[in-house]
Amino acid sequence: MHELVVLLQGIVLGIAIAAPVGPIGLLCIRRTLEHGPFMGFATGMGAAIADTFYGAIAAFGVSAALDFLTGHELMFRIVGGVFLLVVAVRTFRQQPQAEEREAAAAPDSRTALGGFLTGLSLTLTNPATILAFIAIFAGFGLGADLGSFDAATIVLGVFIGSASWWLALSMGVAAVRHRISHQRLSLLNHCTGLALGGFGLWALTTGFTGMVAAAMG
Repeated sequence: MHELVVLLQGIVLGIAIAAPVGPIGLLCIRRTLEHGPFMGFATGMGAAIADTFYGAIAAFGVSAALDFLTGHELMFRIVGGVFLLVVAVRTFRQQPQAEEREAAAAPDSRTALGGFLTGLSLTLTNPATILAFIAIFAGFGLGADLGSFDAATIVLGVFIGSASWWLALSMGVAAVRHRISHQRLSLLNHCTGLALGGFGLWALTTGFTGMVAAAMG
């Protein structure tokens, strides 16, 4: 019974980390609409693997990794911001093709791999994820005295929760994708590109201002 409770806590943690709308959520929605649910889910699964990685660091209390991530947070923000801007420009300029939507039933594994790697990279370069895990762990009353088995169970739950969210999101969006016109898909690309660019600029701005403040202090 105790193990089931711990697993459920991990699932809730995974959903809580994955669910807020952010860059990965926007990409998952857009790619599902344009390329089908497999592509959207692959993008989300990249984020789920990164969430699981950060969840494991928080659950097992790997102090060396925690110190490295927090000590280089500003650098990660800048790298992540540049990556986001690149993705934003590509998304904004991309024009949806009707034949791509027809071919979505037979997804290209190379395209899915690219979506997976994008989701993985964007999440790994966001050290705020692990800070969110630490804060939520504290809210759940999960401290450093967590046993190895319980920690592993929570990490498994985080993966299940995060992956389940991305599956539900991609399948839900796929259910309505055929009702969206080519023109609206093009508008979605522009709006998503602008939103991703905003996230990227925010990351770059906070990263650079943080470095300047640290240098002056």
